[in-house]
Amino acid sequence: MNLKKEILCKTVTLPLILLPMLLTAQTVKVMTYNIKYDNVNDTVNNWNDRKDGMVGLLKQQGPVFIGMQEVLFNQLQFLDEALPNYAYIGVGRDDGKEKGEFSPILYNSEKYRLLRSDTFWLSKTPDNISVGWDAALERICTYGLFEDKVTHAKLWVFNTHFDHVGVKARKKSAKLILEKISQLNTDKLPVILMGDLNLMPEEKPIRSIKRKMHDGLVFSKKPQNGPVGTFNGFNISDPISRRIDYIFVTNLEVLDYQHIDERLGSGKHISDHLPVIAILKTK
Repeated sequence: MNLKKEILCKTVTLPLILLPMLLTAQTVKVMTYNIKYDNVNDTVNNWNDRKDGMVGLLKQQGPVFIGMQEVLFNQLQFLDEALPNYAYIGVGRDDGKEKGEFSPILYNSEKYRLLRSDTFWLSKTPDNISVGWDAALERICTYGLFEDKVTHAKLWVFNTHFDHVGVKARKKSAKLILEKISQLNTDKLPVILMGDLNLMPEEKPIRSIKRKMHDGLVFSKKPQNGPVGTFNGFNISDPISRRIDYIFVTNLEVLDYQHIDERLGSGKHISDHLPVIAILKTK
């Protein structure tokens, strides 16, 4: 082979070698966000005063996956109409349809296709509408298997909201979700688990999850610069130190992880929780 042909061959071959690497490696931006349910008795922090600011925040951040908590059906309908690039999965926890709070997963349907989804209850009878252990209310976990429309890479996304009262329920809920992930993820695909867990980082259920998955904040390659916590309680002067919302991952690198303290023009919080954002990369 003469020198000219050899150079041409190397020039053509190099992109072909890199192509599979480019197709398999991907960056995914995800968010977990407790949006505070639409309580008609709220006079100061009413949903109607917050919803447009929330849509603006979601459009600005542009996550591919959004795990939400405390979402009533009318709120979900509003967000679905306001975010035309997104579709959602999930059911109401009270009847498995439209009644009660959802823990939905919104996803950018232009980038990902849904392959499989379901919701289970955090209880001894997860396939039935039920209250678990010492919980005060029905609690659920919604999950989906998604495929990137370009690379065809697949990943699992789980979104949940643990009970705010039941100590045993939170412990058992963590165990149940980890068992469910193990049962479903037989191909060892990347997994994202996110939600409002009503637990601080040092509590036992969080430690049990961290034995199986990576806490995105701890493993982030970029330091977390925002507030330490995620629950603000609509208190605009609170330093926000209670961290109870999380994104955990398996088989994913965490490039960045932040608690976003975005506010309305009035200075008020958009919700009583901050949204948590993670930028993830397949290994």
